[in-house]
Amino acid sequence: MDNYLLPEDDGLPTRTFGIWTTVKLDYLQRYMNLFETSMRGKPWCARSYIDLYSGTGKYQVKGHNNFQLGSALLGITTKHPFTNYFFADKSQENIDILSKRCESAPNIKKKFYVGDANIRVKEVVEELKTIDHNRSKDQWTSLNLAFLDPDGLELEWKTIEALASVNKMDLIIYYSQSGLTRNFENCINLDTETDIDRFFGDGEWRNIYKASQQGKSLGLHRKLIDYYKHKLSTIGYADIKDIEDGAEPLMKNSKEAPLYRLIFASKHARGHDFWNKIIKKDAFGQGKLF
Repeated sequence: MDNYLLPEDDGLPTRTFGIWTTVKLDYLQRYMNLFETSMRGKPWCARSYIDLYSGTGKYQVKGHNNFQLGSALLGITTKHPFTNYFFADKSQENIDILSKRCESAPNIKKKFYVGDANIRVKEVVEELKTIDHNRSKDQWTSLNLAFLDPDGLELEWKTIEALASVNKMDLIIYYSQSGLTRNFENCINLDTETDIDRFFGDGEWRNIYKASQQGKSLGLHRKLIDYYKHKLSTIGYADIKDIEDGAEPLMKNSKEAPLYRLIFASKHARGHDFWNKIIKKDAFGQGKLF
């Protein structure tokens, strides 16, 4: 029996990431387990997992010899699997490697896409809407979870809008706090559209940034995340007012410098109930510290 779906060396290439990747993916894994355990058995026409930056399916932790399952294979191997999987990556090599690993799950419906996620998402959405359109009268529309985890600022707002056009679509979104911080000064005075503009979907981030620089706004990233979540509320997502600044778990590097956060979005308050249960503890069992 092969070991393609196990967290060990299978002879295929992997990438190397810091331990914070394990923390990030632990949130995802626990949410998927709760999501699928709670939602299976109901008359959904499908329960789909969408991973638009899927990579090769495995990674190694920097400074360690151990291998870990990436987001795509966590989805495949979750206790109660989804009925459909959609994987995309800009690299043909990455998709070929992931596809090889996924051969060990032959009975699971999965599709692979190569190219810019902001373009290929249109095909994924068409597939999801076709599934809904073809459901029987006694079935509910599909239930979907998308994990959007690029390396940097590649994710564009138009991709969020495309996914939001699907009836029931939960989102876990990578917010590159360090990437944004590095690029603010380079982008703030440019007349052309920048990666930051495309991430937020407009240029309002500039006003928020300038106000922060002038001492008129405390907590730049808090303000930016609040703005992003406000935009999510305009396209159908539940407008949940967080009591604490902790609904978006923060991953830090070995020097405790902020790297990125995870923004969760659901069109139903129950999804946020699930998420709030998950983020009470991190991968090491530590409670939230705000």
